[in-house]
Amino acid sequence: MSDQVLIFDTTLRDGEQSPGATMSHNEKLEIATLLDEMGVDIIEAGFPIASEGDFEAVSEIAKNSKNSVICGLARASFKDIDRCMEAVKHAARPRIHTFIGTSPLHRDITALDMDGMADRIHETVTHARNLCDNVQWSPMDAIRTEHDYLCRVVEIAIKAGATTINIPDTVGYTIPRESSDIIRMLLERVPGADEIVFATHCHNDLGMATANSLAAVEAGARQIECTINGLGERAGNTALEEVVMALKVRNDIMPYATRIDTTKIMNISRRVAQVSGFPVQFNKAIVGKNAFAHESGIHQDGMLKNSETFEIMRPADVGLSGTSLPLGKHSGRAALRAKLEELGYELADNQLKDVFVRFKELADRKKEVFDDDLIALLRDTAGGEQNDRVKLKSLKVICGTEGPQQASMALDVDGVEKSANVTGDGPVDATFKAIKEIFPMTSRLQLYQVHAVTEGTDAQATVSVRLEEDGKIATGQSSDTDTVVASAKAYINALNRLLVRREKSAPGADVKEVKYTDAS
Repeated sequence: MSDQVLIFDTTLRDGEQSPGATMSHNEKLEIATLLDEMGVDIIEAGFPIASEGDFEAVSEIAKNSKNSVICGLARASFKDIDRCMEAVKHAARPRIHTFIGTSPLHRDITALDMDGMADRIHETVTHARNLCDNVQWSPMDAIRTEHDYLCRVVEIAIKAGATTINIPDTVGYTIPRESSDIIRMLLERVPGADEIVFATHCHNDLGMATANSLAAVEAGARQIECTINGLGERAGNTALEEVVMALKVRNDIMPYATRIDTTKIMNISRRVAQVSGFPVQFNKAIVGKNAFAHESGIHQDGMLKNSETFEIMRPADVGLSGTSLPLGKHSGRAALRAKLEELGYELADNQLKDVFVRFKELADRKKEVFDDDLIALLRDTAGGEQNDRVKLKSLKVICGTEGPQQASMALDVDGVEKSANVTGDGPVDATFKAIKEIFPMTSRLQLYQVHAVTEGTDAQATVSVRLEEDGKIATGQSSDTDTVVASAKAYINALNRLLVRREKSAPGADVKEVKYTDAS
């Protein structure tokens, strides 16, 4: 029994049958090239008789392929098979894949009894073999076909010249034990079964497509039909990336080889997602955004010490540059310190403790804390004064299309809480007026600037405020997911700096003296 497992990719045929996943001609050619370069053994390029566009795509892919067998699909009719051969004939290694539904449900649709269908199989497979020496035959809905009849028609197809027999779980009905039992039964009962390749084609209706495919391989199947990202009818197919990486990772109990260059997996996964319009779910095995991401503090600490504690494969194995340790509310100090060091910040233990508290506060309000969030957080922390005379206690604003806009604010001024309720031209204007009413100053606002430092609707905003008083300029900056809160904190930060400088004979680094000269 060969230890080589052939990978048969049907992204361009079964995958494109996902409602809404139709690809253009050029997109099909591009994906076929990527599959060919990746080392896919057989590419099912399409269903040539389905449309003129499908025929042209299969023909062009056949002409351009360098390594892969190029296969076309055909129903059990001479017309379909002839059209299929016409499309794949330019390939260095063409294949015809013909099929017919053999379960009782499908026999009723074709109005053929068992004998009539057996005759049809013999005629069509023979016709295909007369045109091409590489013929694959599939009994559609094989899993729900009576075992005795399945053995009978498989034997007929082999005698008619089929070199590959595919056993499809067309409706995703089987379970791993049954999947392996059927392959073993066919190998034991069908004459000539040991001289051809058995294939498995599993749909994912019960979420077991990959498990069923691997079970069939363990039983003796040596070809897996699959798609990139698991695209396909209804719930999709066995995902190429899943079976290939399962064979690679568990080679100890499944010692089977494939030709797939796994480092190209992520690239083709993302491209198929783009051209099909089917985004990959975040927690999808192997290729999902979170497949190599760790937010839990315990996991992050383990990853920093030894990546094998929580990863069974290397990101580089599938074409990623490295592991991601996204920072969120579950992250711990070890991950925060590592990320800060990566960004170039070396913090003492007491500094880290202070930043960690503020990081947790931010993480409770954001789904993910990005690098720029941390930089803004550090900048805001460094800019604060331990002896600020004015501190924000609370802020509530009313805004919208129906005015007036209003700010209700409470400040701690020299240890005494004071409040104001002020209207203004927008929530920020009302907020700044409230500060002035609680703590009157002659300072003048010179600059107000908002910058969203991260993406998304929960982005953290960094607000810069510049105040001028008696020729002295002070700047304040603050970050928050609430832009108005960030604005209030930035204003108060600049205000405190002005107050500190009032008592100093010389301005500090963040305050500069403005001198006016008489132009005359």
